[in-house]
Amino acid sequence: MKQHYVITLLLSFITNLSLAQEISLDPVTVTSSLVEKRASQTGRNIAVIKGEYFQQLPVHSIDDLLRYVPGVEIQARGPQGSQSDIILRGGTFQQVLVILDGIRLNDPNTGHFNSYIPISPAEIERIEVLKGASSALYGSDAVGGVIHVISKTFAARLAGSEEGNSVQKTQVNGGISAGEYGLLNANVGAFVQRDKLAVSGGFLSNNASGVQQRGIKGYFHNNTASLSLSYAISPSWNLAVRSAYDHRDFAAQNFYTVLKSDTASEKVKMSWNQVRLSYQKNKTAFSIDGGYKSVQDTYLFNPHSIANSSKSKLWQGLATLQQGLASSTNLIAGVNFQQRNIKSNDRGDHTLSQLAPFVSVVQNFGEHFTVTPSVRIDWRESIGTEVSPQINLSYKKSGWQLRASAGKTIRDADFTERFNNYAKKLVTGGSVGNPDLKAERSFSYEVGADWFLTSSPATQLKISGTFFQRRQKDLIDYVTTPYAQMPRKDNLSPTGTFGLALNIAEVNTTGFELDMQSANAISHNQKLIFNAGLTWLDSDNKSQIQSFYLSSHAKFLANFSAIYQIGGFSLSLNGLYKKRAEREALAIEAAISKNYFILNARAEYAFLKRRLALFVQADNAFDKHYSDVLGSVMPGRWLMGGVRFNFVK
Repeated sequence: MKQHYVITLLLSFITNLSLAQEISLDPVTVTSSLVEKRASQTGRNIAVIKGEYFQQLPVHSIDDLLRYVPGVEIQARGPQGSQSDIILRGGTFQQVLVILDGIRLNDPNTGHFNSYIPISPAEIERIEVLKGASSALYGSDAVGGVIHVISKTFAARLAGSEEGNSVQKTQVNGGISAGEYGLLNANVGAFVQRDKLAVSGGFLSNNASGVQQRGIKGYFHNNTASLSLSYAISPSWNLAVRSAYDHRDFAAQNFYTVLKSDTASEKVKMSWNQVRLSYQKNKTAFSIDGGYKSVQDTYLFNPHSIANSSKSKLWQGLATLQQGLASSTNLIAGVNFQQRNIKSNDRGDHTLSQLAPFVSVVQNFGEHFTVTPSVRIDWRESIGTEVSPQINLSYKKSGWQLRASAGKTIRDADFTERFNNYAKKLVTGGSVGNPDLKAERSFSYEVGADWFLTSSPATQLKISGTFFQRRQKDLIDYVTTPYAQMPRKDNLSPTGTFGLALNIAEVNTTGFELDMQSANAISHNQKLIFNAGLTWLDSDNKSQIQSFYLSSHAKFLANFSAIYQIGGFSLSLNGLYKKRAEREALAIEAAISKNYFILNARAEYAFLKRRLALFVQADNAFDKHYSDVLGSVMPGRWLMGGVRFNFVK
């Protein structure tokens, strides 16, 4: 009951102070249609988070930052970037697509790695969270929505060599913090632009010996380094490149099982390389993107087991044309190629290629009404072809947007679902893949409204409400299956019982989300930034077989973040309240509670014209005992402090 009072008081406090920030709450976005449009003209519910929030909020990693974005549910297995599943609108963790500067990141091996985003926070310009169906543009996985990370270099407006068009920017920031349980974190980065050239880079390192768990300590050593540049070859041609390395070493006890013998550890090494050549002149824009991702995963169940070793690769090519056909008509067309590959002592060696053309039209009718029909055709080697159509509608007048969207989505099985335990000599139990899995299919529709109140550039309020429904079939989950009923018995023990991956479920998910963003300058040296979301969800499983992943999403989710500044002092908070289904595992004395509330707080004092700041921080300030995933206990109260600097010229 006390937690409910805390939520009420916080919301009341923040609402009664007319809230503040300098940036627009109706920003230009690109995720909904691939062309630049105001959020109020897209026909979609889009949340935009500025990259600078990472420095200001009590967060440690990108999945930490996403956890408090309105409507985003993060199911964390471990802290500070160790591992998290991203959930949107009650989907599974595989039903959210993550992209970086237009190129998809979702891992071919498993959706559990999708939160490993290979970019240092200092390089992020903004993150666009597009909620709802998006397969007509992006293909598989874009079921619950899309997380689009946009970097400063790829978004930079590069100046030509003409006189009077010079751009000179320098931004350098960083920080170091230390705390309980051997915590030592560092975050540093820079962005420099000189007319036609923009360069940025950064490094993030989170380390701790960890909190004592049932079998081992919950240690982690998570590091990300990235570098990128963009160069204007001519007034019409740009070249941008990016390279990153990501290494995570962490305790993984009960991340994937509820067995008492599970005292697992895991190492995930990732490299990411990306290039874009783009052309823009008058009403024509064309770009060619290429991407290569390599992931080495080593998972040790316990000290007496043989480690699972898997190396996955993802090659991508994307060609996109944007053509203005008339003042009220824009055509977007393109083709996407992907090749997925895995070599594993557990899953075997496999390769899958995919080719997908797509087309979209943005048509304005008069001053207020926009219609955006889209369609994509995905051909998958040895699997077949899927057609995904969609239509978005937007009516924008004064401070209101009325919007609607309907479309088909798909989600292909990953290599774990298709081939788990296929290459081992003997499997005595556990999850077993199924190469004959069909794609998950769903039809989604939504209706909503946005209200924008902007009385001045420093006084802004946005409130959004959306009703949505998703009708899904052929959803994939693991079903308890005896040896006699297993379709393939080559390496299975006759005495074993297995979890076979099957297309089992037909599920209807209905929900309503209410989002609020607010920004006001209270005075010349006082401001408050606030974001909050409320999401209600109900999933009706038509199958007789209970699906774990579908029943694990929150039935009600409230999350928020706030930054209050007065002079050199600032206080930032983020928190969430989650209500979900109860579960327990008696063998490891673990349970999922019916609900929980957590709050993180950070107090900071800045001086030297806000270039240098000292801060103290408390994660899980109320010391709440909780888990998002059964058996994976999250840390209690964690105290820390540090120093950060920020230089802008």
